[in-house]
Amino acid sequence: MRFALALILCPVIVAATPYDGTYRQNANSECLLVGVDGGALRIEDGIFYGVEMECRMTRPVTVVNMDATLYTMRCSGEDQIWSERAMVMNDAEVDGGIIMVWDGYAFRYSRCPNV
Repeated sequence: MRFALALILCPVIVAATPYDGTYRQNANSECLLVGVDGGALRIEDGIFYGVEMECRMTRPVTVVNMDATLYTMRCSGEDQIWSERAMVMNDAEVDGGIIMVWDGYAFRYSRCPNV
């Protein structure tokens, strides 16, 4: 019982992911503007910062035979809280970009240079 209570009261431990970095939403994105339309997205210490929202990347599961990880995303933004699953993987290009797959959607993001 004490162990279970300790787990409940213990703060969430945040750790870096293999995908930490800043990424362009599209080719003309401004890498210094994170979280706004026309700006960039960032993954840092297990948190995905999207457009006017952020998601804690929890419960990572390595995808067998792929350079990919499946996460439970605990998200908040625009006065809403929700949870979804998303897969993140390194893309095959040399720029260090990623591919994110949400239920029904797939996005490729190029890494911002030295941001």
